[in-house]
Amino acid sequence: MEPQEVLQTFFGHKSFRPPQEAIIRRVIGGEHALVIMPTGGGKSLCYQIPALMPWEPDASSRGRTPLTLVLSPLIALMKDQVDALCHRGISATFINSSLSREERERRYAAVANGEYRLLYVTPERFRKSEFVDALSKRDVRLLAVDEAHCISEWGHDFRPDYTRLRDLRRQMGEPTTIALTATATPDVQRDIVKQLGLDPDSVRTFHEGIDRPNLQLAVDEVWGDDEKLDRMVEVRQKHSPAAGSGIIYFTLIKTLERFRERLQALKVPHVCYHGDLERNQRRRIQNQFMSGDCPLVLATPAFGMGIDKDNIRFVIHAEIPGSMEAWYQEIGRAGRDGLPSDCVLLYEEADLLTQMEFLRWSNPDAEFYSRVYDLLIHHREQVDAFGLEWMREKLHARQKHDRRLETVLGMLERYAVIEGTWEPMRLTVLGQLASELTDQERLAAKLRRDQEKLLALVQLIRHEGDRHEYIHRYFGITE
Repeated sequence: MEPQEVLQTFFGHKSFRPPQEAIIRRVIGGEHALVIMPTGGGKSLCYQIPALMPWEPDASSRGRTPLTLVLSPLIALMKDQVDALCHRGISATFINSSLSREERERRYAAVANGEYRLLYVTPERFRKSEFVDALSKRDVRLLAVDEAHCISEWGHDFRPDYTRLRDLRRQMGEPTTIALTATATPDVQRDIVKQLGLDPDSVRTFHEGIDRPNLQLAVDEVWGDDEKLDRMVEVRQKHSPAAGSGIIYFTLIKTLERFRERLQALKVPHVCYHGDLERNQRRRIQNQFMSGDCPLVLATPAFGMGIDKDNIRFVIHAEIPGSMEAWYQEIGRAGRDGLPSDCVLLYEEADLLTQMEFLRWSNPDAEFYSRVYDLLIHHREQVDAFGLEWMREKLHARQKHDRRLETVLGMLERYAVIEGTWEPMRLTVLGQLASELTDQERLAAKLRRDQEKLLALVQLIRHEGDRHEYIHRYFGITE
């Protein structure tokens, strides 16, 4: 069976988008690939099609059933992705912390017994001996590393467990590997290949940029909420709701709420999406937007993962995003149907100060990590009784909005120093503070890199030439 037959049989498409077929043929030929493609560009087909191709017997498999293993950090999307595959008659499943212990054990057994062609897990799943044992019963022919920028400390969403992939690939018999991401600078691209333990000469990079002529990039310098509101309304009126949808991104929930009230006063229908909403509320709002029932959403960056909607006519950033990569990924949600779409960044210099503060919060120094760890070790009774608020009071009493504590707890969790929940506070300390989190020189270098990413976006804003050309240079896209 040819890839195009698999495409039409299972996915109902008659032809591939370039360069999907070239990527697929490389992978089924047993060769590695690094794929950089905008969100919604069809990255997932590049490993799903090979997973469904007939496998030739392999002497090294020792009779084990072939499996395509998909590593992704996005637990919230796994169920949707697997449900969509199962709806198409494809044998796929996921295993993550959202399942009950009984269900996880059932799926471990099914994997070991040869069920499923595709399995979605997070890299953290390899910490579980039961999973490693079940996986050892399978022949992992293809390893797909989604959101591959997470493997690199130079990336914008580094996850420590991704750095174990070199050893994990070796344990799996060094399967053919495809790494996929929407955003990766040249430094990150090289680091992805290095961290996977691959020879650079054995990896072909497929780089599909954001250079889509239908996306009209604009930067408007504004002063105050009134000018921002006028520009939002102007862009929305340009695109009728019947023609498609729009997203307005905000950095701060309080700013989003302020504009929600102003748009309500103007009787502009919309929904709001942010991380403080209950999960069911978020899903309901996302469904309203995807179905077209409400074509305008005001959102924080929490909105967007899994949004594959063709007719998004405009994406407005009401506040400057935190990096070139974040902006690049978010505007990539516009105009996937090829029709004209506006990407408008409303730049107010005061918003830059907010992002600079965010960078400080997301990059605590070594002393702050040590102070948090000390509270968890030596003040467990108070931590368990009074939770985050008590810890904040001890750490930064005069800075109630400081988010460094949340950052530190998140990193301690990623480095497997702690496990459990924060609210309510039910944490278990598993081990010593990771050395990476006490190396002040390393932490300072990461802060500088993050500041450089924000500076690059500011330079784009002030760039007087072709902004598409500037983006290409930043992401290392060659013509």
